[in-house]
Formats: sequence, C-alpha cells, structure tokens
Amino acid sequence: MAKPGPKEHRQPWWKVMCLTGVDYFSTLGYQPGIAALAAGVLSPLATIVLVALTLLGALPVYRRVARESPNGGGSIAMFADFLPAWWGKIFILVLLGFAATDFTITMTLSAADGAAHIVENPFVPAALHGHNLAITLVLLALLAAVFLKGFSEAIGIAVVLVGVYLSLNVVVAVTGIAQVLRQPELVGDWTDLLTTQHGSPLAMIGVALLVFPKLALGLSGFETGVAVMPQIKGGPGDTREFPRGRIIGARKLLTTAALIMSCFLIVSSLITTILIPQAAFEPGGAANGRALAYLAHEHLGNAFGTVYDVSTIAILWFAGASAMAGLLNLVPRYLPRFGMAPEWARQIRPLVLVFAVVSFGITWYFDASVDAQGAAYATGVLVLITSAAVAVTVSAWKKGQRSRVLGFGLVSLIFVYTTIDNIIEKPEGVHLAILFILAILVVSFASRTRRAFELRAIEVTFDERAGQLIDEMAARGEVRIVTHDVDQRQAHEYFEKEADQRRESHIPADDPILFLEVIVKDPSEFSTELLVTVVDVGEYHILSVEAAAVPNSVAAILLAIRDRTGVPPHVYFEWTEGNPIVNLMRFLFFGEGEVAPVTREILRRAVPRRSQRPHVHVDS
Repeated sequence: MAKPGPKEHRQPWWKVMCLTGVDYFSTLGYQPGIAALAAGVLSPLATIVLVALTLLGALPVYRRVARESPNGGGSIAMFADFLPAWWGKIFILVLLGFAATDFTITMTLSAADGAAHIVENPFVPAALHGHNLAITLVLLALLAAVFLKGFSEAIGIAVVLVGVYLSLNVVVAVTGIAQVLRQPELVGDWTDLLTTQHGSPLAMIGVALLVFPKLALGLSGFETGVAVMPQIKGGPGDTREFPRGRIIGARKLLTTAALIMSCFLIVSSLITTILIPQAAFEPGGAANGRALAYLAHEHLGNAFGTVYDVSTIAILWFAGASAMAGLLNLVPRYLPRFGMAPEWARQIRPLVLVFAVVSFGITWYFDASVDAQGAAYATGVLVLITSAAVAVTVSAWKKGQRSRVLGFGLVSLIFVYTTIDNIIEKPEGVHLAILFILAILVVSFASRTRRAFELRAIEVTFDERAGQLIDEMAARGEVRIVTHDVDQRQAHEYFEKEADQRRESHIPADDPILFLEVIVKDPSEFSTELLVTVVDVGEYHILSVEAAAVPNSVAAILLAIRDRTGVPPHVYFEWTEGNPIVNLMRFLFFGEGEVAPVTREILRRAVPRRSQRPHVHVDS
C-alpha cells in the first residue's frame, strides 16, 4: 500500500507491483492449506474456479476501476462520485468499515501465519511451541513500532522480498511437480478418491463451485493494486484528470500480478493436495497454514526449508505493513473530507496506536488462528470486490455500454452470491465488519457534531463586481450585510426586508446595504470553496454563494470582508421560528436552522478578541 503523506516517489509499474505483491503474493503462505481444508481432494478444481473468476471477473473489473479512479481511491471513490448527499456518505462509511476489516485482518492473519511458520520450524526452540498467540502479538507490536518511528519508502524492500519469495516458491513448485511425476501412484490415489467421494465429473464441478466462496482469500490483492496507483510513474502527457500513462501501468500491474498468482495457485493446490496427507492440514497439523513450507522441509531439507520459512515470515510480516499503510492512507482520505474525523486522526502516530490496539484485540479473540480469521478476511475482501463490480456496472450503465453492463452485471451477481454464501457459512466475518462499521459511524458523527462550529470554508473568493461593491461600501465607513432566505427573488421581497431591518435594527436611511443569500446544495459536504457573486433584482444587490451550510458560510464571508477591507462588517438576521432543538438538528444535517446564534458562536470561536469580530444583529 502506498505510503501516506504528501510526498510521492513514483516508480515503474513492476516495482509498484511488488509493493502490492507483499499482500497479494503472501497469501501463498496459507491459501493452499485453506483450500485443502475447504475442498479436500477437490482443492485443485476449486482453485481453477477461483482462477477463472480472477482472470475473467475480478481482473476486468479492476482494470476498469483503474481507469475510472486513477488517483488511488478505488471503488470507494467511484461510489463517492455516484452517491452524493447523506445516503452516499453513509454508504461510503459502511464500505470503509469493510475496508478496515479487510486491512486489519490482513495484519492479524498474516502475523498469525508468520507465527505458525516460526513455531513449526525444526530449528526453533521447543519452548516456543504452542505460543503462537504471544509470537503473533510480538510481530504486530514490531509492525506498529515501525510506523511509530516513521514509515519510509517501502518499494525497494518490497522488490527484494517479492523477488526472493517468488523465486523460492518456483523451486518448491518445480520440486513438487517432479515428486508428483516421480510417483504416479499418488496421482492414481488422488483420482480414485475424487471418484469415490464425488462420483461423476459434473458432481465434482458442482461441489467445486459451491466451495469456491471459502477460497476467496486468493482474490485479496486487487483493491490494494488500485490503491497504490499514485505511486506508478506515468507518461509526460499525464494529467490529474486522466493520467493515461499511470492507468496503462496500473493495468499492467493488475494483469501481471493476476497471471503470476493464478499460476502459483493452481500448481500449489495440485502438489499440496497430492503430496500432503489430508490430516496434516487440520488444526494442529504440520501443514496447517503452511502447506508449501511443509513441502519445502519435506522434499528440500530443513536448511532450504528454514530459508523458505524466513522468506515467508518476512513477506507475511511486510504484508501487514502494507495493510497498515493502507489504513493510514484510507482514513485521512475520506473522513476529514466529510468532517467525520477528530483532529488527531490527521496524525499518523495516534492512528497507529489505535490500529495496533484493535489488531491485538482481534488476534486475542481469534487466538492467532489462521483458519478462524479466514472468514472475516474473506468477508472484507469480497465486499470490496463486490462493490467494485457494482461500481463499474453502474459506470457502464451511465455511459450506455450495454454489453459491458451485462458482463459486469453477471460478475457482480457472482460476487454477491459469493459474499452472501461466505456470510451465511461463517457469520463471524460480518459480525466483525459490523463492529468496525458501528465504530466508524459513531466516531464520525460525533466528530461531525463537534466540528460543526468551524468555519468550514476552504477559501472565500469574491468575483470582480462583488469585491467592487464591498470596497465601495467600506469606503463610506461601514459594511452592512442583511441575510435573506432565497425565495422568488421579487423586488418587493427585498423592499420589505430592507424596511424591516432598517426599522428594527436602526440602520440609518442613507447607509447602503448588501443582501447575502446562501444556497445550500449538498449539506452532507463539510468544507467547500465559496465563490461570492452578485445578483441584481431591481435596484437591490444580492451577494449569492453556494455552500454546504448557511451559518458557517455567512461567518466565513464576514471574516473575508473584514480581512479585505480592514472594517469589521455588520450582519443582520431575523430570529428563526420553530423548536430550537429541531432547528439545531436541521443545522447539523441540512446546513440550515438556527442561523443567527450559530453564526455568532462560529465567529466567537474563530475570533477570540471581541473587538475584531464582525458585529451580529438580530431583530425581534
């Protein structure tokens, strides 16, 4: 996962592939064992189903995601564009909950599998046996320590780890194939078991399709693949809106990684199923969570097996680093934009501590078991892939691409089925995701409420005419702004409003006024850029602006006028009718409501010195 932070060091696509590969390729450490437990002797056939869906389903989906969201936002960013307003924000927060599940379980599951490789190594002292939980917690603590100290550029390390790990896996795979060819009777025993247990080939295919959802961990690298896109070196003609070179590089990354992983998955499932006794895959067995390492020790000796173990442990541990970096990139990307992150969420170290504590709790809950965490991991992975498939289907529909709508729609249905089946089979995965979702929602809305009284304006800009009117008024001594709710913009409305304000607020008859109207477009947005323009209705001049909230925008504009002219302006309101609690809720969720007192409170918080604040007047 890409390093969070403003500085990006772009690299060739194949190097960035190694960065996402520490997550994707590391699943070889446990995927063959999970497949053997789920499908038994049908593991190779079920794996072929997984590979087919990888190459014909997930890969085309994410190649499109790379084009539609080339700046690292992935499918979540696509939905953020499709679904504005509050329902869209809530949907994005739910997806973030599943993403948090995916990335957090990546850390805990990878560390747990690393611990399994440590304790099963014959050179490790016997005193460590049976202490997987403690070792896993130590690995997670070391991971957190890396980020507390500072996360430097990881691509160089990832290239070395992935290169060594895949090279060792090639040796194990070739050795395994040689052993199978050398002992054809093992193949005969395997085919006899297939026939005995499942009968006809049609039945075998049916069972393989049914158990496929349990193998979904083999799809874990795609969301990470698009998340690291900003790290890919693009072409000279790239723009932020359409970085063509980066998109081409990302597609090469996704395709190459999928092809490499598909080959390894098929070969590893075949040789582990034929060469390893089924009992060894069971919990507590020598091949549980480490099938390829078992073969490395069994057929290449403990010295090579130890080298393989060290490589596997390193890449599994670094897969957790990739996931941690993903979380540190994901949370600041969306929550501050929605106003739904506390101030400390902008800092890396507090977030690292939070994620570390959460990962400790999850590891303790699952007792550092790779098998027990598989369902939770698969749930997060499948929901994100399903969301990506649905997102590209919607994108194709919006662009009138009927054939692609049908193709992506079919892929979406397959992933929806797979996700539902996984949830029904092992609901603990969605239980964990729901906890993440609830935590994100509670923290997000608490933060939004707490930050509601900020100015929330990224920048205030006056067009030429608005600036001229304000300057002319300031030259006369006072700047008087009368707020007005947008209605039909008839001259008589402004005549009546001016008369009421001059009478109630004692505005001198010869002092000019400007009306200010704030048009709320999307109250679910938090911070917006304010462009103030002028609308003329008869002899009246109205400052008009589109924003997410009325009082915050009024306060920001008043302060911008003060900074422009050096004169604290006067602003005039009417009291808001209705229940004050209802009006407060209207402000929090719809950007309107108790405008006058909220504007004054925002100004009070923004400008501690009373003499420097704009003057707020409210008529009776």
